[in-house]
Amino acid sequence: MSNPTRRLAEFCAHLRYEDIPEPVVARCEDLFLDWLGSALAGASQHPIAAFARHARQMGPADGPSEIVIDGSSSSPYFAAFVNAAASHVVEQDDLHNSSVLHPATVVFPAALAAAQDKGVSGRELIAASVAGYEAGIRVGEFLGRSHYRVFHTTGTAGTLAAAVATARILGVDTDTMIHTLGSAGTQAAGLWAFLRDGADSKQLHTAKAAGNGLLAAYMSADGLTGAQAIFDGPQGMAAGMSSDADATRLDADLGTRWALAETSFKFHASCRHTHPAADALLAAMTEHGLKADDIATVTTRVHQGAIDVLGAVDVPHTIHQAKFSMGTVLGLIAVHGVAGLTEFDQLALTDPAVAAFRDKVTMTLDDEVDAAYPARWLGRVDIETTDGRRFSGAIDEPKGDPGNTLSRDELEAKFTRLVRFADAADDTETRALIDRVWALRDIESVSALRAAG
Repeated sequence: MSNPTRRLAEFCAHLRYEDIPEPVVARCEDLFLDWLGSALAGASQHPIAAFARHARQMGPADGPSEIVIDGSSSSPYFAAFVNAAASHVVEQDDLHNSSVLHPATVVFPAALAAAQDKGVSGRELIAASVAGYEAGIRVGEFLGRSHYRVFHTTGTAGTLAAAVATARILGVDTDTMIHTLGSAGTQAAGLWAFLRDGADSKQLHTAKAAGNGLLAAYMSADGLTGAQAIFDGPQGMAAGMSSDADATRLDADLGTRWALAETSFKFHASCRHTHPAADALLAAMTEHGLKADDIATVTTRVHQGAIDVLGAVDVPHTIHQAKFSMGTVLGLIAVHGVAGLTEFDQLALTDPAVAAFRDKVTMTLDDEVDAAYPARWLGRVDIETTDGRRFSGAIDEPKGDPGNTLSRDELEAKFTRLVRFADAADDTETRALIDRVWALRDIESVSALRAAG
């Protein structure tokens, strides 16, 4: 067993609310609200109904943990399973840049389900969630860029993030946390192959990551043993899933660097790899007074990860595919000025102006942009107009990054948009949910969010 594994386990097992700086606590509340909005927005989306039906068929009719999309309840496992799927489907959940991990969609479903099961305080839920973020992000960084070319990091590293958050709710010691990591790591899975078919596996990845992480924690707390060298052992995750793994990333700067605070919010309702170019295009069009019809071509200069993930779809046939189409996202930005949930739902596949603009867009690998990734997601676009003029657009921090973040007013507005998109709650309940999240640290015993609203 490597020392980084033990140090990570010890830190996560013993992290107290009082150890967490106030700005990190506040950021955790921000991220929780953002996650809850994403989950509610996913309530009516394909294929979330299938996840809910599966939970009803295989799980108990009720239980201690809340399925937030409809306010029903189930076992912790199936509540986490459905909530994780729902919060990843509309592509509005958070992202941590250097780990290329969506932490919220796996951490909060597991932590909330366990917190409701055990009736712990809001402060304990926050501490557990921070532990999950810190662990999951470091595991994603440990696995490296080579891992992401084949594996969906949120399905793999996300399993360990969910496990750590759950184990922290259960109050396990360091040795049990190591067993939890071992049992979570051996279940970690999620392949990018679904992109080639527009399949629904992306939501299955997060559902299973949250559920399997929760399973690993509960069973470890009950005495199940797990691999002691799950990360860098000769048959561990690095050996099977990476060619550039770096075990020093697992325990780097624990307690001084708060990786949760580095996490970005999503402004556009699309794959995060499209956001830098979308912001750069919008900035250039605004600066130079350009309209969509003025533009003949757009070349987006991107990192290799964007080509790997976005290159699979030329002409999207589903809304979800459209969110992974650089041309469609930029078409919505150029023609309508926004690429939100409503625009994708109503215009991405049907607006001929968006389709026409999509065909003007190409991607090319840029050495500067690729060298900065994944720590920084730079946006670079080259524009040629119909009358032969050339312009460039550049942004260094997409909207939602920590240096260009969303304020609480903007987060409340985003939450309201997400809820209204799915007609998931009326205005009174929407306000009550926002207020409940802002008071999370003062809740003595975590109970159903929607019932409380």
